[in-house]
Amino acid sequence: MKLVLDTNVVMDLFHFRDAGVAAIDEALAAGRASCVADGETLAELARVVTYPEFGLAAAAQAALLADYRRLVAVAPETAEPPPKLPRCRDPDDQKFLQLAARAGADLLVTKDKALLRLRRRQGLGFAIATPAGAAALLSSTPR
Repeated sequence: MKLVLDTNVVMDLFHFRDAGVAAIDEALAAGRASCVADGETLAELARVVTYPEFGLAAAAQAALLADYRRLVAVAPETAEPPPKLPRCRDPDDQKFLQLAARAGADLLVTKDKALLRLRRRQGLGFAIATPAGAAALLSSTPR
């Protein structure tokens, strides 16, 4: 299963080691899932890890980014127009929808309310789920 993880979920995995994303971590480690990112989503993560509230020293920031980059496949940038998608209320989150569509992802994993409002939209080509919803889907993926 190919996943796009929003920045909050990446931070839960790599910084907070949140139990709520343990099933995603296990599926990635077992090869039942893979992640895809692109330049925009990686740039957002690089910006977010510098926020003072996370208390990450420069070395820890670099390590988190390096660990995530080793995990993900980076989707190539394209000059093609983005696929027709619904507009997210938060324009900063549109990049995750576009990446999921462009990369042929199965699942966009997010805790963001603006993205989650779109999960019942027909014709996206991918599902949108919370980490708990992703865990349920990943547990049903053949091992």
